[in-house]
This record gives sequence, structure tokens and C-alpha cells, in this order.
Amino acid sequence: MITVYTDRYKEEVIKLILHVQNVEYGVGISVKEQPDILDIQSNYIKDGGNFWVALNDNGEVVGSIGLQKKTNEVAVLKKFFVYKDYRGKELGIGRGLYEALLDFAQKHGFSKVILDTPSKATRSHNFYKKVGFKEIAKEDLPIQYDYPDRDSLIFKLDLSDKKI
Repeated sequence: MITVYTDRYKEEVIKLILHVQNVEYGVGISVKEQPDILDIQSNYIKDGGNFWVALNDNGEVVGSIGLQKKTNEVAVLKKFFVYKDYRGKELGIGRGLYEALLDFAQKHGFSKVILDTPSKATRSHNFYKKVGFKEIAKEDLPIQYDYPDRDSLIFKLDLSDKKI
């Protein structure tokens, strides 16, 4: 089940993010480098973005995705993670999270969604390309924003090309 984040999921979301980043991918990112996850309400929802979690049948967080509003037209996709055992098109959890974000972005008038992802996260690169993101150079970012750079790749999705 995909649902909008509430603070009751805070600890589980932090655990998910750190596990996928550091245990599965060995990226080595601390909570200090991503303070946004300590206050999702302020860093995503109150500014006009949103944050969603995927729950398993026991109501436990198994996936997350966030959208930060940067301008009236540009938003940043962040914290898109799914535990390894819950990945794959058979379960559709990643796609469900992504579709919730895409639907929200389109309904709220964003024209571009950008994201950064560590270069070693190749599985996610394939997903982003499949759903229409294009890799761009860092200098071609339509806005500047802070992210923990781990030899990151930057992707952009032009929503004017997408239909709901």
C-alpha cells in the first residue's frame, strides 16, 4: 500500500534510507549529510512537495519517495528507496511510489522533475531512463540545490512531455 508520510513512520523511513544507501550500495552517507530526513514535514510537505511510503501487509515501511518543491515549476525527486526483498516489477512497489509522485507533480503544475543518484546505483538509473528521465550534465541543472555528491549522476524529466 502506498500512503502519504506521517511522522509515525519517521524511524522506519530513516532505517530504510540508511540501509539501502550504506548496507546495500555502500555509498557511506550519514544522517548529518541528509538532515531533510529528520524533519520530512518541514523539508517536503510544508513547502508544497510531498513524501510517500510503501507499506507491507504488516504495515511496515518497505519503500519511500519524496518530492521537494524548489520553484513553481521545478521539483526534486529524493529518497526513492525500496528494500531489496520488495523490488521488482512483480510487486510493483517502486512503480507505485513513482506513480504517486508523478501524479502529484502533474496535478500541482510542476514542469520538470530533477534528481541526483550515486553513479554506482545502476539499477535505479535503468528505472529512471525507462520512465522518461534523461541524464544531464550538472551544469545543465535548471536550479541549484544541495545533495551529498557521491560521483552522482543527474537526471531530468520534462513533464510537459508526459500525460497522466
